[in-house]
Amino acid sequence: MKLSTKGRYGVRLMLDLASKFGQGPVFLKDIAQRQDISEKYLWHLLAQLKNAGLVNSIRGAHGGYILSRPPSEISLKDIISVLEGSLCLVPCVDDKSFCGRTNACIANQVWSELTGKISGLFEEFTLEKMLDKQQEKSELILYAI
Repeated sequence: MKLSTKGRYGVRLMLDLASKFGQGPVFLKDIAQRQDISEKYLWHLLAQLKNAGLVNSIRGAHGGYILSRPPSEISLKDIISVLEGSLCLVPCVDDKSFCGRTNACIANQVWSELTGKISGLFEEFTLEKMLDKQQEKSELILYAI
């Protein structure tokens, strides 16, 4: 399993919004500047995240983007599923009709167990937990200097 640029940039975008949660709408150009990602690319990601109900947009001069719910309620799985699709390692785990051997195949059982564990880990990491880890890392860097 390998995440694409879309998934990685989407997580950075959502972490940026999470870091500003409760402070009002965030301008797309500000996110683009902080994350060093083009506005056009971010706009496409935001459209998908907005359609999935993870982000809200506010119109007007003081508008921008905000998370639709608190960072503690948005998981890495929520984000990656929207931008990358299924977390399944192989198609036969999601779609039993993909292969006629699925019921008798031990590999399918292993792929299914692994997919469940991966999915659980992605669910476990919320934006809030990731922000906490970022804060810890920043403090360690400052302490080392």
